Amino acid sequence: MLTKSISKNSLILGAFAIASTALVTLTYILTKPAIEQNKQQKLMTTLSQVIDGNEYTNTLYLDCTEIAEDYLNHSAPTKVYRAKKDGKPVAVVLQSTAPDGYSGNIEILSAIYIDGTIAGVRVIEHKETPGLGDKVEIRRSDWIKSFNGKRPTSIKDTTWAVKKDGGEFDAFTGATITPRAIISAVKRASLYTQNQHQDLFNNANLCGVNND
Repeated sequence: MLTKSISKNSLILGAFAIASTALVTLTYILTKPAIEQNKQQKLMTTLSQVIDGNEYTNTLYLDCTEIAEDYLNHSAPTKVYRAKKDGKPVAVVLQSTAPDGYSGNIEILSAIYIDGTIAGVRVIEHKETPGLGDKVEIRRSDWIKSFNGKRPTSIKDTTWAVKKDGGEFDAFTGATITPRAIISAVKRASLYTQNQHQDLFNNANLCGVNND
C-alpha cells in the first residue's frame, strides 16, 4: 500500500514538473520576440546618444564586428558597431572598461571617428558613489560630453588628464579617481581606433547582411 502511495505521488510530482517545464518553455518562446525587440530598442537608443544619425547612412546596429582586446580591458568578446556613409567608413562605436574606478569597473561606450576624434561617450555601467562619482552619468551632469571633439595624439598626451594633474578635463569635487579612470579608458579607445580602424572595417559583419 505504501509503495503504491509513493509511486502515485512520484507520478504526480513528475507530471507537475513536466507541466511546469512546459509552461516555462512556452512563456520563453512567447516572450522572446518582445525581449529581443526591447534589447534592440535599448541598443539603438544608446547608439543614437553617442553618434548623430546624420553622420552615417547604414543601419548601425546591423553592422558590427567583434573584438577581445586586453588594451581595452575586455573580459570577453565585445561587439564594435561600424558607422558608414555611402559605404565609406566614418566611425566605430566600441565598448571599453576602466578597471580603476573608485568602486570597481566602469563600462564605457565610445563613438570614435576613424581619425580618433571622439563623437560621443556614455557610461553604461558603474558602481561609483551616488552623489559623487555618478556624475559621469548624462542624467546627472554634462561632464561626459567634455570628450566630444577631442582627440589624443599618443598615450603620453598630457592634456588627457584632469586639471589637477595638468590636463584639460574637470574633475568632481571629492571624486577625482572616477574621472581619471574614464579619461584613461576613452583615450585608449581613441588610440586603438586610430591604429586599428582599417581592420575593424575589413572584418566580416557579424550582426546582419552587408550593410552600406
